[in-house]
Amino acid sequence: MTDEAFAEQAERYRHELRVHCYRMLGSYDDAEDLVQETFLRAWRSRDSFEGRSSFRAWLYRIATNACIDDARRPRRVLPHQLEPASFPAEALPARDDLPWLQPIPDVLLDRAEEPDAQAIRRETIELAFLTAIQQLPARQRAVLIFRDVLGWPARETADVLGLTVASVNSALQRARPVLRDHLPSRRTEWAAAGDPSTEEQALLAKYVAAFERQDASGLAALMHEDVRIIMPPYPFWFAGREMAERSFAANFVPGGPDNRGDWRFLVTGLNRQPALAAYLREPGGTRYLPFGFDVFRIEGGLIAELTAFEGVDFAACGLPDQLT
Repeated sequence: MTDEAFAEQAERYRHELRVHCYRMLGSYDDAEDLVQETFLRAWRSRDSFEGRSSFRAWLYRIATNACIDDARRPRRVLPHQLEPASFPAEALPARDDLPWLQPIPDVLLDRAEEPDAQAIRRETIELAFLTAIQQLPARQRAVLIFRDVLGWPARETADVLGLTVASVNSALQRARPVLRDHLPSRRTEWAAAGDPSTEEQALLAKYVAAFERQDASGLAALMHEDVRIIMPPYPFWFAGREMAERSFAANFVPGGPDNRGDWRFLVTGLNRQPALAAYLREPGGTRYLPFGFDVFRIEGGLIAELTAFEGVDFAACGLPDQLT
């Protein structure tokens, strides 16, 4: 294979390999690095590619092995996996020493074309699914992704992972119950559509309106009784509508320790979930600057979970670097 042919073929699969590595690792940054590592390993061993499998399957094998090697690091987590829900008496510092799960912008997922459209179905890229599969050992995780997400046959999965078909089937049987145990109880109610529904968009509009009114009770009314609010990189989290209302009310106290300033929001999407990009104008400031993202899991017309991420690249999401 010539250098030009290798580069052209490899580039065709960059996007789906990025999504695959992201699902394996729970980190968009790590996924970017691992795709580069995949291409480097493939380039170095390109003369060994004998065409007994497809070029795509060969790249997936290299990428998956690179992810399994990398997955020996601590698994990616979210705050509710670390400690019970609480309402700290005073603000706790961010924990930058923990391997937090990272989101992926929808604008990057939207680049998908066949044959990788199957790889970014909403129900297998949402945060709850990503969190659940991180509970699996790396090789079981790979088997479940190939079989249940990508829809690969057992024989092809075995070839890519260097396993027997029996080993693949056994790993899948062990992985599925663990996955079910870590998914939300209402998981089967989720729609598989790629974009937020009209109902979800209407709920976001109500959320923004209540936030602009500084209406803590109005925000809480949009949530399930057992809503969960998590805010990586902060280790504490809130559970239940009453605690959610309390946390919002604290943010709205003029001059209070939890009041950061004035906010504006833009509707966007991360992990195929409806989301708001939050811009903050600090006291005395004149511009609204990027702060973070609120990602919503909506079930039955109410917010079941709100994950507030900081440190996400707004430019990667196609969003402006300031609002006036």
